[in-house]
Amino acid sequence: MRLIGALAAACLAAPATLVAQYPKAPPPPAPLRPAQFPPFQEAALPGGLRLVLVENHEQPVVSLSLSLPAGSRYAQAGKEGLADLVAQLLTKGAGKRSAEQIAAAIEGVGGSLNAGAGSDFLTVRADVLAPNVDLAFELLADAVVRPTFPEAELELIRTQTLSGLQLELAQPAAMAGRVFARELYGAHPYARRPTPETVRAITRSDLIAFQRARLRPDGALLVIAGDLTLADARRLAGRAFAGWTGRAAVVAQPPAPPARTRREIVLVHRPGSVQSNIIVGAPTFLPTDPRYYAAVVASRVLGGGAASRLFMILREQKGWTYGAYSGFSRPRGIGAFQATAEVRTEVTDSATAELLAQLARMGTQLVPGGELAAAKEALTGSFPLTIQTAEQIAAAVTNARLLGLAPDYLRTYRTRLAAVTAAQVRAVSRELLRPTSMLVVVVGDASKIRAGLAKLAPVRVITAEGKPVDSAQLSAASASLPIDLGRLVARRDSLVIMLQGKPFGFQRAVLERGAAGITYTEETRIGPVMDQVTVLSLDTTGAMLGIRQTGKAQGQPTKIDVSYAGNRARGSASVVGPDGALRTIAIDTALAAGTLDDNAIQALLPALSYAAGARWTFPVFASGQGSTTEMTLSAAGRESVTVPAGTFEAWRMELTGGPAPVTFFVTTARPHRLVRTTIGGAPIEFQLAR
Repeated sequence: MRLIGALAAACLAAPATLVAQYPKAPPPPAPLRPAQFPPFQEAALPGGLRLVLVENHEQPVVSLSLSLPAGSRYAQAGKEGLADLVAQLLTKGAGKRSAEQIAAAIEGVGGSLNAGAGSDFLTVRADVLAPNVDLAFELLADAVVRPTFPEAELELIRTQTLSGLQLELAQPAAMAGRVFARELYGAHPYARRPTPETVRAITRSDLIAFQRARLRPDGALLVIAGDLTLADARRLAGRAFAGWTGRAAVVAQPPAPPARTRREIVLVHRPGSVQSNIIVGAPTFLPTDPRYYAAVVASRVLGGGAASRLFMILREQKGWTYGAYSGFSRPRGIGAFQATAEVRTEVTDSATAELLAQLARMGTQLVPGGELAAAKEALTGSFPLTIQTAEQIAAAVTNARLLGLAPDYLRTYRTRLAAVTAAQVRAVSRELLRPTSMLVVVVGDASKIRAGLAKLAPVRVITAEGKPVDSAQLSAASASLPIDLGRLVARRDSLVIMLQGKPFGFQRAVLERGAAGITYTEETRIGPVMDQVTVLSLDTTGAMLGIRQTGKAQGQPTKIDVSYAGNRARGSASVVGPDGALRTIAIDTALAAGTLDDNAIQALLPALSYAAGARWTFPVFASGQGSTTEMTLSAAGRESVTVPAGTFEAWRMELTGGPAPVTFFVTTARPHRLVRTTIGGAPIEFQLAR
């Protein structure tokens, strides 16, 4: 009984004892330790190739990364996109293997082989299990030293690149980024970006010349991480790259970015845009600058994530945007800072002013201790996750060496970030984030946002291509499209629909003229996506009479039946919405005189009088949506266009204000014919077949 009583007393006392011993606060964090890496081993190979090995036998994998000074900055003006094409084609035929044989060889052992080009360097990477490392070296060496650049593969990659560019150039964020680079870097090669024209100008001879001039061992860096010894690495590399000699051609030192002594707003006019894309930025410093660590912390506080100032203020407090961010680029040359936001058109000036105010705040006030600690903990805590695999380690070591950073950079990165003080953050912000001399790029509808932005700084309005836009163009009133029916002749056109360079459907267009007016019939079939027939009726003056459209879209029956009379549209429409659901609407809407159905624009293109600088803004009724908008059709120049029907000299006509920008190519010779149509944001185009 005495034993039982003692046990009972102990049990009753235990909770109080445990409570007394339970800590009331979390323990302090342990001291931050430098990142742990296996020792770096280095060797110089014949020909000048540098080799760095990060030996690690924990997993039977090996990652190889070969980098060369052959980035986009080395492509000559007018050939922008050359480095990217070279990189993509290195693995599409090399040595004695075709593209298919290379893919079969590396995929057959569960590995990967890829290449890409950045601003400064071109890098080829291979990842394999350790028993297959011989094959990885062989394929890597073939790709860099013995590429074959097959003509068929070039044309396929070119088509895919052009489709990607078409998609990119339709995005306002990409448009803003291109203009920002051009304005920030001026004559420096970092300013240049590929365009459809420069990509089309690249020949196979250009690829070969670039590879011979830039892909040389003296100046190249081979980083190997994983289950391999230095002796084996030297043996395999020596065998794979035997006979590879030479140094990359010397190029002139690029000019410095232009100095900016005052704030300037470059406004890219995008008619009809319902939002504005804002970029605020400035050039910074070389990658080895010791201010980098404080700058990284400053950017994290300002716009480095969902807890940052820009995100919390512009999104959470103001409700102006879905997100606002900031960051530093770190190329081999002068880097750049930029802060970005996408906002509604009506708050463009307010958002820009607030963004600039937050930049000023970073340079005038000390970041509070809790906010600074959270930013540094996020940066130091996430870094180990970026160096877990052999592939990640190889990429990290490659980047550090190519940027010329100290040998202990990766090991001490976290401790240096943790040592950044609030005073250092304020100092670097004061030096780099000067709101009074910032470059501000805004993409949006200049007719709606120019006046508000002009209160913040001088505004220069341009097109996406950099051409000036004058006030008269912005204030031009909407008017009916000037149609000359004398230019409109009966015609039958057959067009092939291309998706990423491959046939994916067809379109037949027939225009007939009669005593009662004009009938335009269009039959369109796009793979399994769309199958429809559209019939437009116009009177003898070119005024709309009606539209009838029937067919299927995404497997659902669609129909538009609208009549036009007395400046009014009446009827109904059943169309598939963006969410894939079928939507039916009744239409009874008053219209301005001269309003065109959106389906009539293509039919009436041959009836216009084309000239350099021609520009028309006119009212358009989207019969499938039951809404009216203004669209602008502009002559962006002339160019030679090759389609299945032949090669034509054509006007490049850009239509904006609709759901996506559309580019029409209309022959300069009369009677005008539409020979090609591209749709921004979609890798699809229509080409005249006969």
